[in-house]
Amino acid sequence: MTHDPYVLPDRLPVPIDDGAAAHLAGRQVPHVVLPSSMGDIDLAELSAERLVLYVYPQTGPPDKPIPPGWDELPGARGCTPQSCGFRDHAAQLAAFGARVAGVSAQPLAEQQEFAARAGMPFPILSDEHFLLAETLAVPTFEFDGGWFYKRLALIAEKRLVVKVFYPVFPPDRNALETLGWLSRHRTRLEEARPGV
Repeated sequence: MTHDPYVLPDRLPVPIDDGAAAHLAGRQVPHVVLPSSMGDIDLAELSAERLVLYVYPQTGPPDKPIPPGWDELPGARGCTPQSCGFRDHAAQLAAFGARVAGVSAQPLAEQQEFAARAGMPFPILSDEHFLLAETLAVPTFEFDGGWFYKRLALIAEKRLVVKVFYPVFPPDRNALETLGWLSRHRTRLEEARPGV
C-alpha cells in the first residue's frame, strides 16, 4: 500500500521533551564532512556565519510503504513535510543570512533521490555512520533493528549552536518556527554578523 509522504496523517502522537537535546545549545559545530546531494559538506564551514540544520529520521518515497508501527512512534512521521517546509521558506531564511541543510542517516543515493524528487535547493546530507551522534551527541532511537536520528533543528552562529528546536511538532511548521525565532532575534543577529 502506497502513501502520500507530503501529507501528515491526523492524530499523530506528540513527542515529549525527554531532555536528549538539552546539551546542544552552546556547543561548537564540529568539523564533520558528510556527503550530500550537492557534494561533500563540512558542517563547521557551513556554519561559519549562520546555519539552520534540521535533523530527521528518514524520508520515504511514495512507492515504499510506511513500516508497521512507524506512525505510532512520537516524532517519527513527517520528514518530507518538514523538508518541504524548509524548501518553501528557503528564500526567507536566506534573507536572514542563513544557510540551510537537512541530514539523516540514510544512504547518499536515497538523499540524492529525495533531493531531486522534492526539488531541494540546499544540501541533503547523509550521515550513515552517525558522526553527529558521535561528535555532538545528537539523539537517536532504535526501531525494528535499525537506528535513526530523532527529529530536531538547530541554528548555529559562527560555528556555535545558539538555538535548538526539540522536540519538533508538527514537523511541517518547523521552518516557520525557525523563521519566527530569527525574526525575534534579528537585532542581536545583525550585530553578530561581520560588517553589519
